Amino acid sequence: MHGAGDRIDTSTAHSARVYDYILGGKDHYPVDAAAGDTMCEHWPALPVHMLENRRFMHRAGRYLAEERGIRQFLDIGTGLPTAPNLHEVAQEVAPESHVVYVDNDPIVLAHARALLQSTPEGATAYIDADMHDPDAILDSAEFRELIDLKEPVGLMVIGILHFILPPDDRRLVQRLLEPLPSGSFLAMTIGTADFAPGEVGRVADEYAAQGMPMALRDLPTATSFFDGMELVDPGVTQVHKWRPGPEQDGIDDSAIAMYGAVARKV
Repeated sequence: MHGAGDRIDTSTAHSARVYDYILGGKDHYPVDAAAGDTMCEHWPALPVHMLENRRFMHRAGRYLAEERGIRQFLDIGTGLPTAPNLHEVAQEVAPESHVVYVDNDPIVLAHARALLQSTPEGATAYIDADMHDPDAILDSAEFRELIDLKEPVGLMVIGILHFILPPDDRRLVQRLLEPLPSGSFLAMTIGTADFAPGEVGRVADEYAAQGMPMALRDLPTATSFFDGMELVDPGVTQVHKWRPGPEQDGIDDSAIAMYGAVARKV
């Protein structure tokens, strides 16, 4: 992990650290806290929204491991360690599961050891790479070692697509899906302003002012990312409505600015 701190820029906010701050974590800097406070002033529901995005990942990962038999996962845009992490969810169902994490934030790199506590039967690895360079992910030694492309893979793209602007967004998702065999799954969350346009629009403006421009998508656009795949019920819906549990009771739609879905590659 030597050298991770050399790339940390404490003068500008970073999306992973803002996310950490808003969810009550400790791995952020004053600039991230200031940005997060401003965003929450614009939209007080932001912490609920971010937590439900994370909970969608938990439910989708468990569904893929428990009901679809997926035993290997590629998690793009991992973010900072927040228990349970994906490998903990998957390995609780199947201890032999393999999980490859990908992120390009140096703070995540510095904390990667916390992500790598696999069960003895399974395996985890961390790739320091960017979704904008999918070949660096797919050609990495970690990917080649842990992911068997003769078996289905669960591709997780959670809480990152709104930072990938058109026209790169579709090309990058497709490039990551391309080598995965039939029977693989894509679990993805997609930012939207459909339910609180004013508030979410102001949050997006604040992200842009911090050097993190966003693309927010309506339902038809979000759904189109899964063209040619078999959507799992209930299809593309707000994340708190995708196979909800008791924790999702009483959540107002206007508090959630993220669509989510899981789909099977045919």
